[in-house]
Amino acid sequence: MSELVIEVKKREQLGSNASRRLRRDDLIPAVVYGGKRESVSIVVPRRTVLELLHSSGGENAVFELTLGDQRRHAMVRELQVDPVTGQIEHIDFQRINMSEKVHVAVPLELEGTAQGVKNEGGILDFISRELNVECLPGDIPPHLTVDVSALHLGQHLEAKDVALPEGVVLLDDPERVILTISAPRVAAAESEEDEGLLEAAKEEPKVIGRKDEDED
Repeated sequence: MSELVIEVKKREQLGSNASRRLRRDDLIPAVVYGGKRESVSIVVPRRTVLELLHSSGGENAVFELTLGDQRRHAMVRELQVDPVTGQIEHIDFQRINMSEKVHVAVPLELEGTAQGVKNEGGILDFISRELNVECLPGDIPPHLTVDVSALHLGQHLEAKDVALPEGVVLLDDPERVILTISAPRVAAAESEEDEGLLEAAKEEPKVIGRKDEDED
């Protein structure tokens, strides 16, 4: 695993005004906690963080935070993002020990086209897009690949069907459904509607406003 190093600085001034000034200077306020040590408020360079997040390919990246001669491995546990601008406003880092296992959610990526979709008119319903696993920080996979090419209409995959790399242990219920190949719901609904219209057409129509001949 390549090292993702971020040089950080201790944050001297706290509060919303100080945080806004930091963001104007292209810096991100952050905090480091865990590891049986006190939390420390820090500042990280925005460009470096964005480049490393992009190159690492995921939220489970392990960073090495350097503050002077101090070095500590950490993972991002929360990103606060501005809903309007999409910019990262704050980062929560958690200290980790590279020799101790961690619990993480790993995204699932689909591979291939299911037979039930390609040849049988079905649709793929992607129910669970990640799996919760346990492993050493250095063994965290960026994603887990799920091959769906052999699935037919009416079949499904469960958590236990996903191949895990060596050293990675599943934490989810093994029978948790990941995806299914099912018949199109829209087609089924249209079929039911058509049947209802046919039944209604069979009923004798009633003419509103016609008088019986005996009443003339």
